[in-house]
Amino acid sequence: MGPLLCLVSAACFGAMAIFGKLAYDAGVTPGALLLVRFTLAAVLLAAVLLLRPGLRRAEPHPHRGEPAVGRGRALATAVGLGAVGYAAQASLFFAALRRMDASLLSLILYTYPVLVTVAAVLLGRERLTPARVVALLVASLGTLLVLLGAGGGSFAPVPALLAFGAAITYTIYILVADTVVHRLAPVVLSTLVMTGAAGTLGARALLTGGVDLDFPVSGWLWLAGIAVVSTVVAMLAFFAGLKRTGPSTAAILSTFEPVVTTALAALTLGESLNPVQLAGGVLVLSCVAILQLRPIRPRLPAQPRLDGV
Repeated sequence: MGPLLCLVSAACFGAMAIFGKLAYDAGVTPGALLLVRFTLAAVLLAAVLLLRPGLRRAEPHPHRGEPAVGRGRALATAVGLGAVGYAAQASLFFAALRRMDASLLSLILYTYPVLVTVAAVLLGRERLTPARVVALLVASLGTLLVLLGAGGGSFAPVPALLAFGAAITYTIYILVADTVVHRLAPVVLSTLVMTGAAGTLGARALLTGGVDLDFPVSGWLWLAGIAVVSTVVAMLAFFAGLKRTGPSTAAILSTFEPVVTTALAALTLGESLNPVQLAGGVLVLSCVAILQLRPIRPRLPAQPRLDGV
């Protein structure tokens, strides 16, 4: 279930770009989009916890060697993940998106699976197995083909730095989340992250004069899609998948996200998929099978039974 949950999360996150374009067409500003997204998601997740108290309990998980994190510290870390990590990553991403081509932005952002895998190995959390190396290379090549097949835009250093900053921020976010994902239930963790992000963006809105919420009903509908599908469902699936697969595998499987974005853009915005993009999509999907490969261990000969039974 772990890889499947990561793919569901990537698909939901991949739909966010489409919802965002439609929201912008309806007159929603980036500041309003971010604030409403995280606030609505936090409220929805809190309502789920109130209606389903059983979801507050974390499932027991065997100790994997990571540093022990007390529950109080885990709760504070979860809030910090949203208030610092997720809020910063989203702000950097949308700041870059206003200044550069979306395909080039996605290409720079999706350097984070490489960063996560290398960092997890250097921190001693995971081993760089042959399957992970091959899956990482295949997924990166597939993503490159999908994004390059869409055509590139003009390169500018400042937006590129913002995009790479988003990749680095998301790398740190995943690695920190991996230290608490086994201590907190996925719904609790997601609620705290959304609440932290909403708090940071709300404070920023107060300091900068607020955000414009005067847009038509259609804008609210697209924001609801971002909050429910591309935030609540995406976050719950990601944390549940991260818990079962580990940070590097979850990051590699997340490269499915730009493939979904490109496909949905072709279906809803009239963009076409060329053979290069289709080949890239196949490569990204094939990394799922590669990650499931296990080394074949030689079978030991059966030992004779000496107890006479």
